[in-house]
Amino acid sequence: MTTGSTGGAAERSAWLAERFEEQRPRLRAVAYRMLGSLSEAEDAVQETWLRAERADTDVVENLAGWLTTVAGRVCLNMLRSRASRREDPMDVRIPDPVVDPADGVDPEHEALLADSVGLALLVVLDSLAPAERLAFVLHDMFGVPFDEIAPLIDKTAAATRQLASRARRRVQGRSPVPDPDHTRQRAAVDAFFAAARGGDLEALVAVLDPNVVLRSDGGVLRARHTVVLQGARTVASQAVTFGSLSPYARPALINGTAGAVVVADDGRRISIMAFTVTDGAITAIDVVADPERLRELDLKPAGF
Repeated sequence: MTTGSTGGAAERSAWLAERFEEQRPRLRAVAYRMLGSLSEAEDAVQETWLRAERADTDVVENLAGWLTTVAGRVCLNMLRSRASRREDPMDVRIPDPVVDPADGVDPEHEALLADSVGLALLVVLDSLAPAERLAFVLHDMFGVPFDEIAPLIDKTAAATRQLASRARRRVQGRSPVPDPDHTRQRAAVDAFFAAARGGDLEALVAVLDPNVVLRSDGGVLRARHTVVLQGARTVASQAVTFGSLSPYARPALINGTAGAVVVADDGRRISIMAFTVTDGAITAIDVVADPERLRELDLKPAGF
């Protein structure tokens, strides 16, 4: 290889690396919505880079769009592999939370959390079939045309449109939209913890939506699989048993909405609690309390 060609290859590699870094926040956002796992999202972005390095990107007219579809394909493969390994396909999985201080979202998390990607929404996305999730995420959240998504799942554009439409109906029917007012969110969460601390069942019921859903990955409930409870009185009765933990709940933003990190006096994290507040009432509570998962999550940037 001549010196000139070597220089040209180096320049091309440097150009591609620079363009890729510009797209990294978007690719992480795609992967997080597809996988619901922060570590797997990083793995997917890294695999996307490796594929970009090996590809002839000189002929790619829209590099940003091409990288998005490559990331989508990588995530699709990871989802299918995950589904084949899952012991209980009906088990609900609580996604990895993105934790920030109560006074604001870290700038690095802003792209990751655009469009109010709360844990409740990610739980619903996780219930979709891999192809449905890909069609919905890429089209509805990132504006990728159906004719570009279709080859990834070996479907026609029309069939891909139908997949996205079916996924959209499920998401809209099962994922409540959070109040945009953070003050209103925080008021409901504070009322929840005050009632739990005082063991006031009626006050808890009053702050909960009648159809509220509580999901916990075990942890303090000592369950092997995710526990799902529904209904204001059922959830309130369980919340009363958490009353002793209420004094240790520190306000935080969980996926951009009001929540809490429960931290013991010795600094040990007990749980991360994400709340979805709609029209002033709590419609969903998602709890990560598995000790191993809590140790793996890097909460130091958020101060926990």
